[in-house]
Amino acid sequence: MALADIGDVWPLEAVTRALTETADLAVAEAVAHLMRDLADSGILDPADPKNAEVGSGYIVLAMGKHGAFELNYSSDIDLIVFFDPDKAPMKPGKDAQPAYVRITQRLVKILQERTADGYVFRTDLRLRPDPGATAVAISTPAALHYYETIGQTWERSAFIKARPCAGDIAAGEAFLQEMQPFIWRKYLDYAAVADVHAMKRQIHAFRGHDALAVEGHNIKLGRGGIREIEFFVQTQQLIAGGRNQTLRVRDTITGLDRLREAGWVTAETREALERAYRFLRRVEHRLQMVADEQTHSLPETTEGVERIALFLGYRDHAAFAEALTAELRPVEAAYAKLFETLPPLAEVKGTLDLTSEPPRATTLSALKDIGFADPGAAIATVQAWQHPKGGGLRAREARERVAELGPALLDALSRSGDADLGLRAFDRLLTRHSQPIELLAILRTHPDLLELISQVLGS
Repeated sequence: MALADIGDVWPLEAVTRALTETADLAVAEAVAHLMRDLADSGILDPADPKNAEVGSGYIVLAMGKHGAFELNYSSDIDLIVFFDPDKAPMKPGKDAQPAYVRITQRLVKILQERTADGYVFRTDLRLRPDPGATAVAISTPAALHYYETIGQTWERSAFIKARPCAGDIAAGEAFLQEMQPFIWRKYLDYAAVADVHAMKRQIHAFRGHDALAVEGHNIKLGRGGIREIEFFVQTQQLIAGGRNQTLRVRDTITGLDRLREAGWVTAETREALERAYRFLRRVEHRLQMVADEQTHSLPETTEGVERIALFLGYRDHAAFAEALTAELRPVEAAYAKLFETLPPLAEVKGTLDLTSEPPRATTLSALKDIGFADPGAAIATVQAWQHPKGGGLRAREARERVAELGPALLDALSRSGDADLGLRAFDRLLTRHSQPIELLAILRTHPDLLELISQVLGS
């Protein structure tokens, strides 16, 4: 694979598919071995003992780059394991859950335990529902209930690339079919748009620098990097894919093509982002070939970058730096324009900390300055939304949304006739609403509506 890659014999898609199929084979063979072992131990009663995973109800989903056939040379693999208890052919008196949890633990050990021969793949199971509180294998009824009730936008985005890669493939396909209404919404989803804006801010904050660089530049997470291209594609798929099924594809390059065909991006943008994606993935592969390192960052020294430049076929450091910058800038520009009409969060004068108990003096002073007669009561009202006794605010997503909206709400209420009266009225509206998530998302993305409601409630 590496020779075909270095010699430009294979295109990017062939390289990443070969790497991914290697991971698929490793996971599938390990699962098949574990299932046969489960049958031999008298716990599982498969129709075909030689292919015990078929019809087992044991589902292994490949997520992220693994699911999209986009693995690199040093990728972790992200897996989620589910099982369908109605399909599991257990022996009488045997329970599927403890058996499938144990083989999942063994699966991870087989894949990532280091021996004298190395390891197979670093394996991450943390994309499953509530990983801090759930078992490593989750029943499909429990999973579907979770996603239907409190599943979040980032989880919808993650499932765009999900693919069954081992175990009971048919059961995995059936599960993903049941997940379609969760992943793809047929209406314009203001809640998702608000979340996209929040995720975009988080990516920007992670970068931690304002200028494009060469030495030390992280080609995955840095400005103009691979993550921005993936985000550009996936978020627009998420918003528009409910109404346009042609956008429901796993890999980034096909996603760009489909967005162009659907009129969501221009031909020029599609061409620039595809060219940059291919270039950056090629750089990523060369970086990882050096000492088999799991890295996405260019060397910190000019000499180190020059060695990578020569490995990539450039005559010197300067030629590579020029090519890198030329690819990063169009990505940065396209990413910056993504949902640029979304309003920024309001900035309230002073240092506004609505979570500290007791309230900070700077927060009390800031609220007093903008027109709240009783700042302490205002803070207590906002804090109570994070500890609801009932109603729609019990949903974690609703609490997250109202926490994000808080500064903008207080800012808008400060311009009404009576800020304290307006906040009390909004509190009654919010706490009596059975499904406040959409309301909060609409207010977050429509500052004019938030302003109008604040004026009405505060008069």
